[in-house]
Amino acid sequence: MKTFIKQKIHNKEYYTDEKCFITELSNSADDPELSIAQARVEPGVTTRWHRLKGITERYCIISGSGLVEVGELPAQTVNAGDVVLIPPVCRQRITNNGSCDLIFLALCTPRFINEAYESIEDNLE
Repeated sequence: MKTFIKQKIHNKEYYTDEKCFITELSNSADDPELSIAQARVEPGVTTRWHRLKGITERYCIISGSGLVEVGELPAQTVNAGDVVLIPPVCRQRITNNGSCDLIFLALCTPRFINEAYESIEDNLE
């Protein structure tokens, strides 16, 4: 890996089938060990149940509040400053239980690739 500084680009936020908005901050083959995305979940919305194959994900809550469900743990409230560690192939979803947008960073190691994403919504509901 080469040393470099990735300048902020005004990346476009896009809506996903998972029911949240994503802005990719860093996700490239030049830095395969980590990807960083900003996620935004609107008030009252629950993301779809999903898991990532071969990728550990961390939610770093920036603002708002949520109710996170990970693996077999009971649902837990999360707020700004909290970090949620999600091992590979662990089911996950988050609900915005507040009155403003829930914003968090999704940090994936190794970096997120679409092929690793698996929706399991139909299997759990």
